[in-house]
Amino acid sequence: MTTEATLPSTSASPTARQVWTRARGIALALVVLLAGAVAIAVVRSDARHGTLDPRSADAQGSRAVAELLADRGVSTRVVTTLDQARAATGPDTTLLVAAPDLLTERQQTALHTAIADSDGRTLLVAPGGWSVERLVPGVVADPAKSLDSTLRPDCDLPEARRAGAADTGGIRYTTTHLQADSCYPSERLATLLRVPGAGDGDTVVLGAPDILYNDHLDEQGNASLALQLLGSRPHLVWYLPSLSDSTAADPEGERDFFDLLPPGWLWGTLQLFIAAALAALWRARRLGPLVPEKLPVAIRASETVEGRARLYRKADARDRAAAALRSTTRTRLAPLVGVPVTQAHAPEALLPALSAHLRGDGQSLHALLFGPPPGDDAALISLADQLDALESEVRRP
Repeated sequence: MTTEATLPSTSASPTARQVWTRARGIALALVVLLAGAVAIAVVRSDARHGTLDPRSADAQGSRAVAELLADRGVSTRVVTTLDQARAATGPDTTLLVAAPDLLTERQQTALHTAIADSDGRTLLVAPGGWSVERLVPGVVADPAKSLDSTLRPDCDLPEARRAGAADTGGIRYTTTHLQADSCYPSERLATLLRVPGAGDGDTVVLGAPDILYNDHLDEQGNASLALQLLGSRPHLVWYLPSLSDSTAADPEGERDFFDLLPPGWLWGTLQLFIAAALAALWRARRLGPLVPEKLPVAIRASETVEGRARLYRKADARDRAAAALRSTTRTRLAPLVGVPVTQAHAPEALLPALSAHLRGDGQSLHALLFGPPPGDDAALISLADQLDALESEVRRP
């Protein structure tokens, strides 16, 4: 009775345990990254709650300035829609627009029409380039912001001269209005502009909201400047634009997808693409010639053959597999029929010697050893069998 020894499997397919061992590090990193992103989102959402809201006592709220104005007899009313803001404008009212960039083009045009005839004061907090040109024609925002936060007045505006240095550094503006007051300059560009209107009203463009924040009100001359700019009229209307405002809808139908994206999305996407390309270039392998390297352990020949065969099959490279089989067979046959190994791959040298040794047909040998690649896997297997049979026949005494 004979027994057959069971050989270990030479399969190159990884097991489920091996897959988990290799992937658990990446999975853990993704979980940590996701948890960190959620934590940062929660912290940032709490930190931005109540920004520039006169009812908020948060660090970036504006409750302190509203209470100081109330002590001086100035009433503060919060509105969240464009219709409320337009209805509240008047000669005895200061209208503060907390986030002009959130207004749509149609809303900005309607608001400009309302404030132009109100004879009151309008204070725009840090309007960007696309909104300030529509709300205050003749004023242009510079793309580069001020590098310094605290600036000196350097102008004749009484409110600014009395307040002194203040934290107005932010967006910088230029204007074509000859009667405008350009204050708190940074590299000769103003961070606070007062543009007089047609009547007794005016519009103040403020480059940064810092002087209105609770945690900055007691610094520099912030409190003095804020109270003077907002307390020139007995009533203050604090406009906090809301995304739920019905006037923000497009009257001609739904807006295009790109209209919903914030300004600068194209440049942001381009920067991300360039960063991704640089990261890929940095992490990519440097292409070059293959360098032979000794293996740290001995590998069975059957495992090497099987592994290479799997690679050929996965790449559907029957032509390369057939070329490797034929080349190896020619190299082994040449010494057996008296042909130097250096001429083993030359048909004119190998085929005549091989035909004389076998006394066979040279045409069939040419097709077998130098023919075209097989068309399918079955033909490749048949080619391997024929080459093996040819070599056995040549070696037979």
